[in-house]
Amino acid sequence: MSFKITAVWKKVTPELKQELREFWERNQALATGEQADMRAEQAVCIGRGEDGAICAVGTAQLRILPRLRQPTYYYRQFFDPAIRGQHQTVPFAKRVVKTLQEYNAKLPEAESIGLVVELQNKMLAGRYALAHHAGEGFTFIGYSPRNCPMFVSYFEGATLKPPAPLRRA
Repeated sequence: MSFKITAVWKKVTPELKQELREFWERNQALATGEQADMRAEQAVCIGRGEDGAICAVGTAQLRILPRLRQPTYYYRQFFDPAIRGQHQTVPFAKRVVKTLQEYNAKLPEAESIGLVVELQNKMLAGRYALAHHAGEGFTFIGYSPRNCPMFVSYFEGATLKPPAPLRRA
């Protein structure tokens, strides 16, 4: 099954928000209500199947991870089970990176230096054992508190900002 990828960053309409909620509910991916609405606002790209229904979504939230102390987008990606295993993960993620990089390039000052992904899917994590994946544009940066491998894709020409202060425990 092929699907069309569309950038929706900062363009989420109430209708799209409802479609995303229905997509997540149908796939039992997110709790309903406020959590789904908040995540829908973070949508960067969506994939639509031949029938026009949403079958993939990538979301991003600006965060500062303690290990980097730099602003990055924390990226989540979810595909309908019917389209998994068709080698669409990387092309979709690349489109998300491109969309966010273009958005940051238009800002007076970039709000992020790149995109961070935490590979929570054990099968997917097993495929990415190299420290650097040049073709995909992602570099290993360590493990999350959930013991999942984390990778970053830096935006082209990204400039480091002064390190964010560490939070005290």
